[in-house]
Amino acid sequence: MITAKEVQVPFDVPKEAENTYIDNYLAITRSTGRIMLFAGDQKVEHLNKDFFGDGIAADDNTPDHLFRVAQASEIGVFATQLGFISRYGRDFADVPYLVKLNSKTNLVKTEQMDPFSNQWIEVDQVVNFKNNTRLNILAVGYTIYLGSDFEADMLRQAAQIVYEAHQAGLITVLWIYPRGKAVKDEKDPHLIAGATGVAAALGSDFVKVNYPKKEGEASKELLKEAILAAGRTKVVCAGGSSMDAKGFLQQLHDQIFVSGAAGNATGRNIHQKPFDEAVRMCNAISSITFKEMDVDNAYDIYLGKKSFSMDD
Repeated sequence: MITAKEVQVPFDVPKEAENTYIDNYLAITRSTGRIMLFAGDQKVEHLNKDFFGDGIAADDNTPDHLFRVAQASEIGVFATQLGFISRYGRDFADVPYLVKLNSKTNLVKTEQMDPFSNQWIEVDQVVNFKNNTRLNILAVGYTIYLGSDFEADMLRQAAQIVYEAHQAGLITVLWIYPRGKAVKDEKDPHLIAGATGVAAALGSDFVKVNYPKKEGEASKELLKEAILAAGRTKVVCAGGSSMDAKGFLQQLHDQIFVSGAAGNATGRNIHQKPFDEAVRMCNAISSITFKEMDVDNAYDIYLGKKSFSMDD
């Protein structure tokens, strides 16, 4: 556990916003310095492919499943678009939120055009929304596609977002993915490390990247380069496609306790499950992230053999 005095406040946070930043940082990390980000932005990114079909629970067919899981689970923050929060926030006012400021669908493929995810909402609009609704909005997030023809525009937007968010005491999370015709291998370890270094240069608090891969080498060792490159910006890995629960928990444990990651950002491996199972999966992930639990005990939480609460 960390105290308020141990939170490293960036120098672009003005004095009058320092306490707000510290409070938001402690809340989003549950006073551990690590983040458990439940990703609910995929309704745009992946359209309905991830929410309806074989192997996907019927609970996941409607958006309220995401909010119900976020409310019932021990998470750090729930990331989704402002429109969703505006439609569901009245009924789920106690959920800790991250507002995703840009999103794009996957309909236009890289072979057709390099990716560009334009900003939807301004930071000051998020701040106004937070003040008007009194919702528990802790952070903002933004995606950059490094290597895209449009990377300069996204980098400019990201730099402004980080600065403006810090001015208001909000936490920032950047999703950074090398992607475009110039990128031959999106999960190349050096590229992933380059992406975390870019996040550091932009001043972000956290960066979400893909888990690096290289034939013949262990990803948990490869990720160490990206952790070093990020410096004081903390690194989390995207959860990726659904996989068996114990394998996922082992991968998460390796990322944190072997590689040095600062938590996780998980979507499909949670929300594609039925409600009760999804809640248990969230809590199993949080038990590792926040309480440093071993994989076997975390898996027992997922199976329902043990309960989990941050108050324990």
